[in-house]
Amino acid sequence: MSGDAKKLQPIIVKKVKKGGHAAHGGAWKIAYADFVTAMMAFFLLMWLLGSTSEGDKKGLSDYFSAPLKVSMQGGSGAGASKSVLPGGGSDLTQSSGQSRRGSGVDPIQKKMVIETAKAEAAKQDAKKLALLSAKISQLISNSPKLAEFSSQIKLETTPDGLQIQIVDDQKRPMFDSGSAVVKPYMRDILREIGAALNEVENKISLDGHTDRAPYGNADRGYSNWELSSDRANASRRELVAAGMPDEKLARVVGLASSILFEPLNPLSPANRRISIIVMTREAEERLLGTGRTPALSNPSTAAKTETRR
Repeated sequence: MSGDAKKLQPIIVKKVKKGGHAAHGGAWKIAYADFVTAMMAFFLLMWLLGSTSEGDKKGLSDYFSAPLKVSMQGGSGAGASKSVLPGGGSDLTQSSGQSRRGSGVDPIQKKMVIETAKAEAAKQDAKKLALLSAKISQLISNSPKLAEFSSQIKLETTPDGLQIQIVDDQKRPMFDSGSAVVKPYMRDILREIGAALNEVENKISLDGHTDRAPYGNADRGYSNWELSSDRANASRRELVAAGMPDEKLARVVGLASSILFEPLNPLSPANRRISIIVMTREAEERLLGTGRTPALSNPSTAAKTETRR
């Protein structure tokens, strides 16, 4: 029976029904699309930055930093260029961007440029005048004619330029008493100096001075003012005779005894002198102004009249 029992035992078959996958949703697709969009935006931004001119970048920066100012001035900012190439437009000197026509230069920047140019010009003037002073000093030492009168030639650097003064001496007067006729040795001095002055481009100021001694014919209208002016003009003629162009002279003036070389001794012979100033560019501008031409002063119209014997 045991064999029959085994045969009659039921066989149970278990069937597992396989179902489909559960739904995951579309969230991953949205995330992937956002990532692709972000990457496209990034590459577009890189391309725009690489192809935009510096002027346009500055214009955008100006707009976002001060939109009201840009809107009131007109235009889209400092860089109004549609070209991706640097510069462009009607002004070919622009290195980046394109400026609007009629746009002014920054006043502060313009002032800085002018000040820098003036400082550089002053430095160059100082070098030229220092070389000229050394050359004239060497000229006086090496020239037998001038070495004898070296004590009467004074060189001094002033804010207006290099001042060369030829002073009178009791034993060696530059002019006869009360006269504007140049003495022979004075003629040699002026011509040597005039030849040296030809090597600089600076303008020259020429002043005549007298002492405070009364002039004999002052009552007839000829005074120290006229005498100093005549002596300055006589000296000018000698400088021009040495080859110096007449246009190089910015001013020829007679100052009588208004500016004494020795104020404590107004009758000293040293007060009778001819003063030559090689002016700096700044002194030229101060004296002549912009667009003005040199004028020959007329000291005879001065209110104050001095006398000299």
